[in-house]
Amino acid sequence: MSIETTNLLLVGIGGQGVLTASEVLSEAAFRQGFDVKKSEVHGMSQRGGGVTSHIRFGRRVDSPLIPTGEADFLVAFHKEEGDKYPYMLKPSGVIIDPVLVQADEAALGRALNTYLLGVLSQCLPIETSAWLEALKTCIKAQYLESNLKVFHEGRQSESQRRNAG
Repeated sequence: MSIETTNLLLVGIGGQGVLTASEVLSEAAFRQGFDVKKSEVHGMSQRGGGVTSHIRFGRRVDSPLIPTGEADFLVAFHKEEGDKYPYMLKPSGVIIDPVLVQADEAALGRALNTYLLGVLSQCLPIETSAWLEALKTCIKAQYLESNLKVFHEGRQSESQRRNAG
């Protein structure tokens, strides 16, 4: 797959793991050999406020900020936060959120971010090995096994959804 630049906007509220997901995604893209730029806005993240992360990767990326209307993917960890940013998407842009991918937010709890990364991973030109190495690098050892399991569940969920559609 030949790409120039892929633009991803991750949004949620403090405590949902938006920044961790952003780190894993950036690390996976870097391990795949892409130039990666990232910018984060924490807001009142420690109090449940909005958190956004712009991630851009490609052969060469000059700016970390996604221009309005140029996001390829909007990954919303929280519906209300996701509802604020559709203007950032390209006409062909894709929204990934728990409702659209039918994720059980209550069951996933703090692993929702890793599940949504698993779903997203099926849409990006990043090999599974790069994702797994990124997870091993960015996730604390005591949480790694459960996060790897949830990541694979997200990948499997997206595969099943695509095959059914």
